[in-house]
Amino acid sequence: MAEVEFTIGHKEYRVGAQDGEEALLKRAAQLLDGEAQEILQQAGRVPEPRLLLLAGLMLADHYATLQDRAEKAERHITRLQSNPPRVEVPVIPSDLKEAMAEMAARAESLADRLEEQRQGDPAS
Repeated sequence: MAEVEFTIGHKEYRVGAQDGEEALLKRAAQLLDGEAQEILQQAGRVPEPRLLLLAGLMLADHYATLQDRAEKAERHITRLQSNPPRVEVPVIPSDLKEAMAEMAARAESLADRLEEQRQGDPAS
């Protein structure tokens, strides 16, 4: 079993950790210390038990907020999976299709006539 040293607020601690879990314990201590430092900046010196309690409560509040957001996201995903949004493709009216086809035919006819004129023009 490894020992991990860290500081929370204004006090140093040494805690035993299972092999391989040292980094996890250090990360948790950093989070707790971050909250403790915020409390110390706002309130000044605070007794250790109260500092740890307040920092723990602040972390618990962050955790609860994230948990609520995750649950809301899961509900939203479930709704989307059970009732996927409809994608509607607009239908082109048949008279517009006909008009576009006629314009395309005219453009091709004009291009053909222009090509014939170029071939018949000795200057080109």
